[in-house]
Amino acid sequence: MEFRPRSLPRLTYRFRMLGMGLAALPVVVVLHDLQAGWLAWGWMIAGCFVWPHLAYWLSSRSRDSYRAEVRNFLVDSAIAGSFVPMMHFNLLPSAVLLTVATADKVNAGVPGLWRRAMPGMLLALLVSGFLHGWAMDLTSRTLVVAACLPLMTIHTLAVSANLYRLMRRVQVQNRQLEALTQRDELTGLDSRGHWRDQATSRIGQLRQKPAPATLLLLDIDHFKTINDRFGHAAGDDVLRALAGLLRDCLPEDQVSGRLGGDEFGVLLALPPDQAAHAADALRAAAQALTLPAHPGLRFSLSIGLAALPPEGDLRDWLEAADRALYRAKDSGRNRTATALATMF
Repeated sequence: MEFRPRSLPRLTYRFRMLGMGLAALPVVVVLHDLQAGWLAWGWMIAGCFVWPHLAYWLSSRSRDSYRAEVRNFLVDSAIAGSFVPMMHFNLLPSAVLLTVATADKVNAGVPGLWRRAMPGMLLALLVSGFLHGWAMDLTSRTLVVAACLPLMTIHTLAVSANLYRLMRRVQVQNRQLEALTQRDELTGLDSRGHWRDQATSRIGQLRQKPAPATLLLLDIDHFKTINDRFGHAAGDDVLRALAGLLRDCLPEDQVSGRLGGDEFGVLLALPPDQAAHAADALRAAAQALTLPAHPGLRFSLSIGLAALPPEGDLRDWLEAADRALYRAKDSGRNRTATALATMF
């Protein structure tokens, strides 16, 4: 789907004024040298100083401002093309005007606009050529060259600065979007995808340089009952409270994520026995927690632990911890179990 910013006329207005105003400098010098008639001078004034304001007026009052501004871009190119025969094809200003007009269509970000502008530019050049007799004077004297410099430098730098500003904005938005995709909106923990990416990376590190590591899978006992009895808002409060407990009760170097619903995954840089003690402390904190908005609500956790298997990937590690989690549930819930069937 084509991106159609409604603010395009406003964004273009100041650059059209700048570009057309700077384009007038070489055109004025050449017309003066050629002792051009009133028709050429009138068209130059209309194209360089009247058209930018008329274009903005037309697009800002159109029902479809984007489409109107695209039409304005086509008129820009036609005006630039009409100036070339007026200047008797003076080489440097003609080349600069046509190049800048085409580059503006590329910088506008409208797909294929520069190609769509070409026929109108050539048609205007032909019509203007017939009106001015196809006279040729290719030489550009020093004053003409100097008059071209502001358009070549100031306009180019202004457009480049605007593109840089837009790129920086896009980079900031991309970082914000990336942060959003990496975080679970409700709990502030890692999202499922980001957590899995980090866990996979951690496995690679552990394969290269072995170190203690334990995976915890945990969920809230009878979470559906909590939602049914106290409401989903209370269930959300429980999930946020659990996320806070994970941050407060477990080591700071943990990698915690919400894997879906009320299931959470935590990577701890601890051997299984120490991780089990940390898990028990987490369970105790959950049992003791009270929620001011829901005085009668209490919850407990079932937790499964697994050390990194000697072989295999994240899926194998998750399956080992998941088996331990189900063993904790089968044993009455509010339990911690390891993949080695040791019950705590």
